[in-house]
Amino acid sequence: MKVKQERLDWLADNPFYTKRFAFWVGRRCRVSTIRDVARETHLDWKTVKALEKQYMAEQLRRAGMPGPQVIGIDELSIRKGHTYRIVVSDLIRARPIWFGGTDRSEASMGLFFEWLGPKKSGKIRLTVMDMWKPFRNACAAHAPGAAMLYDKFHALRHLGEALDKVRRSEYARLSGEDRKFIKGQRYTLLSHRANLSLDGKKALRMLLKANKRLQTAYLLKESFGQLWGYRSVAWARKFFENWRASLKGQKLEPFEKFAKMIDSHWEGIAAYCLPENKISLGFVEGLNNKIRVIQRRAYGLRDEEYLRLKILTCMLPEI
Repeated sequence: MKVKQERLDWLADNPFYTKRFAFWVGRRCRVSTIRDVARETHLDWKTVKALEKQYMAEQLRRAGMPGPQVIGIDELSIRKGHTYRIVVSDLIRARPIWFGGTDRSEASMGLFFEWLGPKKSGKIRLTVMDMWKPFRNACAAHAPGAAMLYDKFHALRHLGEALDKVRRSEYARLSGEDRKFIKGQRYTLLSHRANLSLDGKKALRMLLKANKRLQTAYLLKESFGQLWGYRSVAWARKFFENWRASLKGQKLEPFEKFAKMIDSHWEGIAAYCLPENKISLGFVEGLNNKIRVIQRRAYGLRDEEYLRLKILTCMLPEI
């Protein structure tokens, strides 16, 4: 006698729960930790995690295979010891579409294009990335028709690092009372003035008044962001040349090195002036903030597939 086993579509992968309940758990996990949801539902945390993974897999299934025209590429440190993964986003649809690789090498970046396929890779018209040569080489090899644009926020991060080097050199050069305005002011210098508290703005005014070299470096750092406001490559170049000329005689070696880096990557910087490349560069930075929240909530979990699903679904609608 044969026994016919019937599949019930309303059951979750775990036969003890319905899909409706699994999806409810998945929605709760979008705003709470696994342990919090486990306490709320009186379930084992491993069960909650499995139900959430089923929910996220269904989100990806419904989203379908992407066919991006503009991609953003970033690296993600997943643990200490320089262990990296690559995150690729569709910048038009504003969602991450791929998480993978074993490091931030050209070979790992090539895995994305293998997954996407040559036909869809050939339809990519713009790639947005850091000034990292392996990413650039992989894009040139697999999407040769795509223009390259270097991410504004990565460039400004390099400039912030240059300012911090000036701060440290000034602290080492000075002594006694002259040091007190610099000590502990790294955040104050690197933050936008609008984001500072009243005490922070007061400390910044005192610091810039007390140290001429830091004042010059700070003003140069603040003004450089104007570069991305130009609609003409020629005017953008003129601004950059004037900005670089203002470094002469200032003895700001970290800034001079930064200017050389921008000059050597100019084509990818100036690409933002073209109307067809005026995309929202803030998405990648916003995604990075979301990923940091995800990593904090998943602290201690070694399940990389869970992290992959969390990242790829963090911008998708609920089901």
